[in-house]
Amino acid sequence: MIDFSLYLVTDRSLSKGRSNRDIVVAAVAGGVTCVQLREKHCGTREFIHEALALRPLLRDRRIPLIINDRLDIALAVEADGVHLGQSDMPLAMARKIAGSSLIIGISAESTDDALKAEQEGADYIGISPVFSTPTKTDTAAPLDLGGVNKICGLVDIPLVGIGGINRYNAASVIGAGADGVAVVSAIVSADDPTDATRTLKTLVEQALAKKG
Repeated sequence: MIDFSLYLVTDRSLSKGRSNRDIVVAAVAGGVTCVQLREKHCGTREFIHEALALRPLLRDRRIPLIINDRLDIALAVEADGVHLGQSDMPLAMARKIAGSSLIIGISAESTDDALKAEQEGADYIGISPVFSTPTKTDTAAPLDLGGVNKICGLVDIPLVGIGGINRYNAASVIGAGADGVAVVSAIVSADDPTDATRTLKTLVEQALAKKG
């Protein structure tokens, strides 16, 4: 069983000059449970280099490494999974190529997206965006907590909320039904990423405990 409760998405443009590895090491110390390597503006070889810098660190701690968008890189570096958006390779094709060797997550911006992802065999869904966020400008209007709650009531696979989530609203996303929260700037841009992760971890665990 994969623990998606506190899911870090990397972004070097927000890390204040720190490397992905620096951020991930700090987040692991704070209790992050899953890491997605997201690289939108680098070449294939650099992306591979970044992934290989994280893989042994995460593997030793049994924390899944998910590669954003790039199925080829996920397979090449023997990552644990790949996360695909609505404009990426279709899930059915990705599953045909990867078989059962990879976790496959799908971004969903609507109930239709979420239902389709579950029907086609996604392992988890990233509900996006929950709140407005400056880290992604190509997404749909925010779903807000009502949208999260509606989607959570319709699908049975794990659901992770992403988009504008921080220490002030993470618990409410869990309370609306999500199994976890994915964060970017709340950890990546923090002056102390370990402390920021630890705070989020406590808030998420408390919210999950309330759900029973």
